Amino acid sequence: MGPARLTAGLDHTRRLDLPAHRTLHGEPSPRDIETLIAEVNEVDMRGRGGAAFPFGRKLRAVADASGSRECVVLVNGAEGEPASSKDAMLLIRAPHLVLDGAVLAAEALNAREVVVATARGEVAESSIAAAVAERRAAKVAGATESHIPIRVVGLEERFISGEGGALVRAVNGLEGIPPGRKKRAATSGVDGLPTLLSNTETFAQLAVLAELGPEKYAEVGTSKEPGTVLLTVSGGAATNAVIEAQTGTLLADVLDLCDAEPGEGVLMGGYHGAFLTPQAAVSAVISREGMKQAGADLGAGIIVPLGEATCPLGEAARVAAYLAAQSAGQCGPCRLGLPDVARQILALVDGTGSTDAVRRSVRAVERRGACFHPDGTARFVLSALDAFENDIALHLEFGSCGRPVLGVLPLPEQEVEPEYRLDVDWSRCEGHGLCAHLLPEFVELDQYGFPSFKTVPGWMAKEARRAVDMCPALALRLAESSMARTG
Repeated sequence: MGPARLTAGLDHTRRLDLPAHRTLHGEPSPRDIETLIAEVNEVDMRGRGGAAFPFGRKLRAVADASGSRECVVLVNGAEGEPASSKDAMLLIRAPHLVLDGAVLAAEALNAREVVVATARGEVAESSIAAAVAERRAAKVAGATESHIPIRVVGLEERFISGEGGALVRAVNGLEGIPPGRKKRAATSGVDGLPTLLSNTETFAQLAVLAELGPEKYAEVGTSKEPGTVLLTVSGGAATNAVIEAQTGTLLADVLDLCDAEPGEGVLMGGYHGAFLTPQAAVSAVISREGMKQAGADLGAGIIVPLGEATCPLGEAARVAAYLAAQSAGQCGPCRLGLPDVARQILALVDGTGSTDAVRRSVRAVERRGACFHPDGTARFVLSALDAFENDIALHLEFGSCGRPVLGVLPLPEQEVEPEYRLDVDWSRCEGHGLCAHLLPEFVELDQYGFPSFKTVPGWMAKEARRAVDMCPALALRLAESSMARTG
């Protein structure tokens, strides 16, 4: 929608190899760090991974931290967000645009290497690895390719894998979970070196800025937020797509292009984002400022209209359960709080819960986590309560809104996921009732205080094992059920 910059040439080919890329975009001229920072600041370039942090400040922080030391440029291509496809699209179809931006920054910083982190075993990993090989071959053949080494690292894909601290840990060979104590990559990242860490689209935008120059780059978009942005549209849209649109475009025009109706609401910014009501979506503008005025965030450019046919509360409950299962499980709000949030919203779907109970469980996790995952999940859930007020009323009155849950909000395809059952050794059980306190939705006590059990879903297995470990009489056992469900 508007001029093709990041997507230039993709109407003629599935993938731009190095010769096609150089024909279309040319070869960027190296900049010293001060010139590069000045150009970035002139257009107020922000990171495109969701947080919208000023990219110029990142460059300055790494430059100041490195001094005479080595540093690293790290490209975050590990989206982890099921509703986003823009980074994978760039790595698959325009990989050299991403590499141009990363190498440009690395040359300005005199970096040791560029590291591209992406999901292991996916097409994006193969494409970016092929692009690196194309550059090596071109250099051997005498082309003027950069001397900066480029390394591709494939990582296990989880929702939290794209979090900065988790990404750095994974690249360093550790478990890819957020560190308990916040560390700035700019001062200590890959191998403990100052690291410029930013999103795939950010580096592609940097390459476009270097190609066009600040003045031409700012010819499209709004005066405060010039340029274009990549949007992933999915869910209830008839056409799922990654769209390049200039900032200032109406959300309604994007939805029209994809033959999508807002229906019960439009999720903006992904599963740490917020729902716009249909009324707000009509006039919302694609920009950071425009989305803030509408009551949401642009985030990583994720747009998921729900449509009319699915149960919106049931959709939100699916995602809440997924987010609870995707936590690192290293702090109380994630290990205990998020499963409780998921249980409370599932009870609301059944008509047996209450919005007050959901809000209480959310308050127990907000601003208390080791990373942003609990806060992001809380925001998603609270937004659903506000946006789906009428639907919630139907569930509380009738036990259902009458619509099925169609799975409109995208989640990863899962293999058959085991369910679990709790067994008890009656010769040991003394009726303490602690298991019912820890797992109230899956354990019921009879009139004598002894437990009976319901099947435990896979995403609650951690909590069930905790109940087993805490049984004072060592009477509980957890076993995989003979029944299984498809995720």
